[in-house]
Amino acid sequence: MQPRNMSMSGVVDLAAVKAAGEAKQKAEQARREQAARGAGQNDQGVAPSQLVIDVTEATFERDVLERSNEVPVVIDFWAEWCEPCKQLGPLLERLTESYAGRILLAKIDVDANQLLFQQFGVQGIPAVFAVIGGQMMPLFQGAAPEAQIREVFDQLIAVAEQRFGITGIPVEGAAPAAEHEPPIDPALAAGHDALDRGDLGGAIQAYKNVLSGDPGNIEAKLALAQAELLRRVQDADPQAVRKAAADSPADPEAQIAAADLDLVGGHVEDAFGRLVDTVKRTVGEDRERARLHLLELFDVVGAEEPRVVSARAALARVLF
Repeated sequence: MQPRNMSMSGVVDLAAVKAAGEAKQKAEQARREQAARGAGQNDQGVAPSQLVIDVTEATFERDVLERSNEVPVVIDFWAEWCEPCKQLGPLLERLTESYAGRILLAKIDVDANQLLFQQFGVQGIPAVFAVIGGQMMPLFQGAAPEAQIREVFDQLIAVAEQRFGITGIPVEGAAPAAEHEPPIDPALAAGHDALDRGDLGGAIQAYKNVLSGDPGNIEAKLALAQAELLRRVQDADPQAVRKAAADSPADPEAQIAAADLDLVGGHVEDAFGRLVDTVKRTVGEDRERARLHLLELFDVVGAEEPRVVSARAALARVLF
């Protein structure tokens, strides 16, 4: 189940629809190519051992971004010295194999791949992210119980299927996955209904209620981020906001307000670039405020891969 369209028009909805459409086209193309390879080589699918792969900066585009058009890619950021990573890693690997091609696990050693670590804005490890159709979303940080991870994986698969048309890859010896419709969470449905009525405050509270009991709920995270953005700009005076930003280029609050307007107005690169420049101009708490808001906007857009990766690279250059 995907987040409902917002009551206000703007880039949040249009970008999501455009990205989903493009992702579905890529997924269909990937399935056609995979079927053609199988027909020519009598291929029965990948081996279960190929569902867990080590990824580097050099292979990230091929093994994560491109593969995310045919299967949700879960990323495990880890390091040899990290004890919680040693607990979480084997559990993620075992669960990935149990999903029989519905998920691919990409393991990234942060010590050997610092640029990826920085681009994703990882605060600590272990950290688990997902990429679907070239779009990144955080899942959870730190070790987690198996039942909670299974819930997150189930939601990830549902989002991939319903929003992007991505159904996974065939695995040798595995039976085809049965089609299923995940149950509707009444609290999540209440949030969607509030959005349909234009009640942004009610929607935000409903999504927060969902996340309080289920912190890994991907749909609620996406919908909450979008609803909060829409509420921030709902009563804004565009001329006043842009004048304040022009008059105070180093004021993080003025630039954040303008970036929100940029985003809702469809100027995604401008919004990202504005906050990257603000991070560059500021220090201390002001810099951190701008940086964190930029990361929030990445989540809001569910941005197409080139824009997010480019902005994350620019942010990393400024910070480091």
